[in-house]
Amino acid sequence: MNKNTKIYVAGHRGLAGSAIVRELQRQEYTNLVTRTHAELDLEDAVATQQFFEQEKPELVFLAAAKVGGIHANNTYPVDFLMSNLLIEANICRAAHSTGVDRLIFLGSSCIYPRDCPQPIKEEYLLTGPLEPTNRPYALAKIAGIEMCWSYNRQYGTKWLAAMPTNLYGPGDSYDLNNSHVLPALIRKMHEAKVSGASEVVLWGSGTPKREFLYVNDLANALVFLATLDDARYDALVEPSHCPLINVGSGVDLTIRELAEMVADVVGYQGRFVQDTSKPDGTMRKIMDVSRIRGLGWKPSISLEEGIKLTYKMFCKAIL
Repeated sequence: MNKNTKIYVAGHRGLAGSAIVRELQRQEYTNLVTRTHAELDLEDAVATQQFFEQEKPELVFLAAAKVGGIHANNTYPVDFLMSNLLIEANICRAAHSTGVDRLIFLGSSCIYPRDCPQPIKEEYLLTGPLEPTNRPYALAKIAGIEMCWSYNRQYGTKWLAAMPTNLYGPGDSYDLNNSHVLPALIRKMHEAKVSGASEVVLWGSGTPKREFLYVNDLANALVFLATLDDARYDALVEPSHCPLINVGSGVDLTIRELAEMVADVVGYQGRFVQDTSKPDGTMRKIMDVSRIRGLGWKPSISLEEGIKLTYKMFCKAIL
């Protein structure tokens, strides 16, 4: 790759996609292609094919997806399954037909079995039942991984599937019905501080453990992977094995500990009440990141530092 390589970032307005664009711009890549949903509906196969034929990108970051938390996944399972399947299928077919060599597909750690050993290794994929609360989304992402592997085996493409842990940072959603746990906690703590509330209700028991990665670190990892030298990159996408790599911090904490950290950053000093009628989800989910660490990448932003940066941006957004 050179700085003028034509790069298409699908989903450039989302949490991950916007971070990828910022990272590419930071590294002075100058030939970036993006389209809003209004300009290009990636669920439309004909429109997607026409776009690829017109633009002919050389590298694709497939970060476009329909995403949400436990509540959203439980409420709209068809939407999460169908939208993601269509986006992946349309982009992969169009990318292959127009000769895209390297494609980085962005998945999710929820692809792994609910009760698999910890930390989660790439080879644990499809070794047990999925977490029921987000199974349709997870199955769609698993299908995306299989698409990458199938195209590599049948057509000799070099497509890689990167599985990030829980992401947060600039561009996140703070909608309490649809957001993930960390942005939801930031909003809850802030509103409780502003209103002077004596307590904040937390979903579930507070005991599940989660790993988090600041989204700018994810973007740096994805660009790192996409620009690896041929020898190291080809080893990742060798057709004989699934082209899957975990991206995470390798550090986790309980939801209760996370809430305490967010409260400390926000400055909320009230107490927590656990609503155990709400689901916990998977009890522990931490990624084995030895493969990407072995290639020479590691995150640079600690969880506390990332929460501080995120809270500053949240405050600016609401003013």
